Amino acid sequence: MSLEKVISISGKPGLYKLVTQTRGGFVAESLIDNKRISVSVQNNVSVLSEIAIYTLTEEVPLVQVLENIRVKENGEQTSVKAKDSKDKLEEYFFGILPDYDEDRVYASDIKKVIQWYNLLQKHNLLEGLVDADEAKTAEEEE
Repeated sequence: MSLEKVISISGKPGLYKLVTQTRGGFVAESLIDNKRISVSVQNNVSVLSEIAIYTLTEEVPLVQVLENIRVKENGEQTSVKAKDSKDKLEEYFFGILPDYDEDRVYASDIKKVIQWYNLLQKHNLLEGLVDADEAKTAEEEE
């Protein structure tokens, strides 16, 4: 499953995978507890494949950031936890994305990326991330 089917819902913890579309929105299943919820079009929803992280020169797709973490951690859970200190989180993130924009990427954003990575890793949704993203980009260019 690609990240195009994984979403974040504002005000709700964790990540959700899209199950089906309804007349007024869609049904999503939590990756945390597998509970299904109905999401209306009024909810603020972000598709993970559309999220990017600010750097000093450009915006790097979240897919690439997650892949960088996966490579650094050899496909395992992260060595830092979301509850670690701000300094420790920033130091870790510099190791993944050395030129990220410190003024626009907050500690809360770093925590969220780490939580999302660990959740996706737990559900084996990280395999082939960059390959799927490159295939999508190639299709768009044609």
